[in-house]
This record gives sequence, C-alpha cells and structure tokens, in this order.
Amino acid sequence: MTNGIFDERIAPFYDATAAHMFDESVIGPTVDFLAGLASNGRALEFAIGTGRVALPLRTRGVEVHGLELSQPMVDQMRAKPGGDTIPVTIGDMATTRVENSYSLVYLVFNSIGNLLTQDEQVDCFANAAAHLEPGGHFVIELCIPPLRRLLTGEKFVPFDITDGHLGVDEFDVVNQRLISHHFWIANGRARTFDSPHRYVWPAELDLMARLAGLTLSERWSNWKGEPFTSESTAHISVWEKPRQ
Repeated sequence: MTNGIFDERIAPFYDATAAHMFDESVIGPTVDFLAGLASNGRALEFAIGTGRVALPLRTRGVEVHGLELSQPMVDQMRAKPGGDTIPVTIGDMATTRVENSYSLVYLVFNSIGNLLTQDEQVDCFANAAAHLEPGGHFVIELCIPPLRRLLTGEKFVPFDITDGHLGVDEFDVVNQRLISHHFWIANGRARTFDSPHRYVWPAELDLMARLAGLTLSERWSNWKGEPFTSESTAHISVWEKPRQ
C-alpha cells in the first residue's frame, strides 16, 4: 500500500505546497513529453492527485484516466475546471486494475517512492505493464537521492530553506528509506508535514521493469530531454512494452 498521508488534512494545501511544480516552465515540457508518447492513444496516470499533469494533458486532446489512493486529493481535482471530466479509480497503484488498455502509463513527481517496500514497487511495474498495450510506454519521474551530501555519521540533508518553508530529508541508508520533513510558517502559525518514502536508483528500476517484461527505451535528466549524467539530480525514464 502507498503511505496514505495525502488525506483530508493535507489535500486542501497540497497545490500551494507544491506551487513550483505548477509553473508553466515545469508543466509545459512535462505535457509536451507525455502527449508525444501518448500519441492518439489513452493515458493512465498512477497517483493522479489533484490533476496537476492530467488536466493540462487532457486539454491537449489526450484521453486521460487516473488511479489514486486518496479520495480527498481527487476531490481537489474535481473542484477545478475540467476536473469532473477525467475518470478516476480509487485504489492502490501497486495492485488496482483499471478498465481499458493504454498507450501510456505515467507516474510523476517522485510518487513511486510513496510505495515503501521493494515488493510494492515491483508490483507497481507489473501493474503498469498489465495496463499497457503492446508498444506502449511506462514513464517515471524520480529524483536522485543526494547521498553524496551526507557526511559520515549524518542523516539530514536540507532541500529547501526559504522565508516560509524549511524542508529537510532524513535518510536511513541501511533500509533505503527517507522522511521528508516540512515546516511552514505563515501569519505567526507553524504547520508541519512528514512524508515517508523509499528511494530507488535507476538501475534498480530497470530491473523492476525487466521483471515486468518492459525494456528501457530512453532516460533523460528532465522533461526537456537533456542528457542524463552523473551530475543529474533527477531522471525521466521510459520503458516500453514489446510489440507482439
């Protein structure tokens, strides 16, 4: 199961806390990339959330369906223009099946890390493959954990320090886990949010894909298609289901 933290307490504030991900400089290349892969077929978004990607992708003419564990997150999407036009199944992305087959299944913004065990992440790949048409693609957007920033004996790495927000990742390198600690201060009030994740390396993802019968077709450092290198802080990986 996913970690289940995006409940009615978090969902109303989610878009505001991830405001930078709604910027056109982020959304534009993301939608361009995904629309190109979907072509004239259907797309299925695992962890569709509040529709940050699904809604603009739908305006590009792509038929988008969603899978989401959190009803409160879907309720936020439904309140947006066009949010009631996207079919969403409530369920876990590791195990829940959705009707139809798809030319594209995608999972963005580090969401595979919400699955907290390797077995669940393996099951997610198998579930994606089961939904794909032959020749279809599974896309994951995921950060590279900044373990090189950890000094010996330390486990905390700050990732955002601004006037209104402090973000710190706490790493458990033995168990390949991290907790993202968020602290917001506004109008004299503080709000906190702790988000547990299992981080996973590209090579491990490739093996999960292989177990699911998928083959790596491309990997980039961002949605603009810039090369993936040893200095990349994230990757966009695309695996293909063989044509029969």
